[in-house]
Amino acid sequence: MGSPEQQRDPQEQRLGPVVRRRGQVQPGTTDQRLLDTTGPSDFIHKDPWRVMRIQSEFVEGFGALAELGPAVSVFGSARIPLDSPGYETGERLGRGLVEAGFAVITGGGPGAMEAANKGALEAGGTSVGLGIELPFEQGLNPYVDIGVNFRYFFVRKTMFVKYAQGFVVLPGGFGTLDELFEALTLVQTRKVTRFPIVLFGSEYWQGLVDWVRHAVVGTGKASSHDLDLLHLTDDVDEAVALMSKEAGTDGGPGGSVRG
Repeated sequence: MGSPEQQRDPQEQRLGPVVRRRGQVQPGTTDQRLLDTTGPSDFIHKDPWRVMRIQSEFVEGFGALAELGPAVSVFGSARIPLDSPGYETGERLGRGLVEAGFAVITGGGPGAMEAANKGALEAGGTSVGLGIELPFEQGLNPYVDIGVNFRYFFVRKTMFVKYAQGFVVLPGGFGTLDELFEALTLVQTRKVTRFPIVLFGSEYWQGLVDWVRHAVVGTGKASSHDLDLLHLTDDVDEAVALMSKEAGTDGGPGGSVRG
């Protein structure tokens, strides 16, 4: 027979690192709930279980990419048709990056992403696709050598930055803009270092650059030297050279959008 303290309803319950008291005490034990196969299954939709899913995505991503070597992430629209100049540019960019010693990482989808993966694969390099679960998911394109699909955008974003030496941003939509400004924020706040960001396609990006210069920097919302974080070009060779130079692998030309 236990002590009087053990016979009373518990006022404090320790569940691993979690302490529950008073009205938050749960019946039973963690082991009991684990082994009770007739229990409810709604736990898989609750936040503690989601944390385990998030952890597993990080582990899978780190494991798949840990030995990748130098790489560049390429972003751009999924809506570029196969017979467009933009697709051909993506192919040339993927090929050029591989020839400069980089693996190519994309979002694994169609359009500009597929083009960069195709160029990388045909050049004999490593072609990586980091997919995301979406309502209109189309799957990884056929030119991906290493593919990882993610449920959570923020885990996927970590992989884009952690395993790349820089970004090349082709014309694209909201997803492309999201990745661009995420990278700019990380470099500006020095969360990452030596991370070149190249905007490819001056006709497409010049309006955004001008807006940043006049509306953001011009009104004191950012510093003038923040413009040095961006490089604008229409030349594949220059884009590759900028990656090589700022990643410390070459002494090619460079230049920012400030001026």
